[in-house]
This record gives sequence, structure tokens and C-alpha cells, in this order.
Amino acid sequence: MILLIAILLLLIVVVGFLIMLYNGFVSKRNMVEEALSGIDVILKKRFDLIPNLIETIKGYATHEKETLTEIVALRNQAIASGNGDQKMQLDANLTQAVTKIFALAENYPDLKANTNFQSLQTDLLSLETDIERSKRYYNGTVRDYNIAVQSFPGVLIANAFGFAKKEFLVLADASQRETPKVQF
Repeated sequence: MILLIAILLLLIVVVGFLIMLYNGFVSKRNMVEEALSGIDVILKKRFDLIPNLIETIKGYATHEKETLTEIVALRNQAIASGNGDQKMQLDANLTQAVTKIFALAENYPDLKANTNFQSLQTDLLSLETDIERSKRYYNGTVRDYNIAVQSFPGVLIANAFGFAKKEFLVLADASQRETPKVQF
């Protein structure tokens, strides 16, 4: 009788441990998905801000149409993309293009002094900082999730229930690590 109770208690402990591991994986996976969703929200704010910034610049920098057209095209592609990897690639390209806007302002003192432009520039810089923080948070949640999924004994449960390793957000290629060249 005591042996039966001991086996039953051991079985309850093992099942409880497995349930805790499974629930931990679900929680970590949801945190990764929530972090990615947070990036999407901030990117949407940036996508909404860019047309206002472009319109403000158009009046001052009419012969910079190519730069402005490139930024609008990248913005539209990023909005239309559904794939997370593709969206992050386009976001990185858009970030590089946005730096060209700030370089444009250096060549147009009237634009640089425009209060609307200054306000939009401040908002955009703030959003860029928020995007960077969100990406770091996402990568942190992915790190925690991957550690849980790949560590023993979690790896046994993760494989059994289809919890797969997630990918970090990284720059797609070496050209994105370079400072963009702005030429007029």
C-alpha cells in the first residue's frame, strides 16, 4: 500500500513537472509573439509619420525627388509585406533611407528651421529609438524561449509538442551595417 502511494505521488510530481514545462513554453512563445507585435505597432506609427515628413520636405527640396520617391516606395513595400523576415529587411532599408532625410535637412537651412519639420523629425527619432528597444526586447524574449526549448529536460517536451527554435532579428546583410552615403 505504501509503495502504491509512493508511486502515485511520484507520478503526480512528474506529471506536474511536465505541465509546468509545457506551460512555460507556451508563455515564452506568447511573449515572443507579443514582442513581434509590439514592433509592428511602432513600425506602423513610423509608416504613418513618413508621408507627413515627405510632404514637409517637398516644398524645400524639390530637386531631391529621387530620395523622397525611394523612401515612399520602401514605406509602401514594408506596409504591404506580411512576412516577418521580409518586413524586417524592408524596415532596415527604410531606416537607412530615413537617415537621408536628416542629411537633406542639413543642406536646406529653411527646412531645418521649419517647426513642423523639427517636430516630425523629433517624433521620428523617438520612434527609431522605440523600434530599437522593441527589437532588443524581441531578441531577449527569443533568447529566453530558445534557451528553454533547447535545454534539458525541456528539449524533450519541446520536441514532443512542436516547440521549435525562433530566429533572432538581425541585419540581413553587411551593407546594412555601413553608414549610408548621401550624395547630392
